[in-house]
Amino acid sequence: MFEDAAEPRAFSGRALNEAAHEDLEVYGVLELEERIAALQAEIERTKTQLAKKKAGRDAANALFGRLD
Repeated sequence: MFEDAAEPRAFSGRALNEAAHEDLEVYGVLELEERIAALQAEIERTKTQLAKKKAGRDAANALFGRLD
C-alpha cells in the first residue's frame, strides 16, 4: 500500500519565538554560555542544510533551466 506524501511543514517559528521570549534572568553565567553555544551550533546546522538545499536547486537550475 502506498502512503500519502507528507505535506510540507510550514515554518511557524514557534520554538524560535519561545526561545526569544524566554526570561534569561533566571540563568547563571555558565548556563547562558551553554545557551549561546547551543544556539551557535543550531545556526551552523541550519546554514549547512541551507547550503545543501541551494546546491540542489542550483543543480536543478543548471539541468532544467531556472525554476524560481
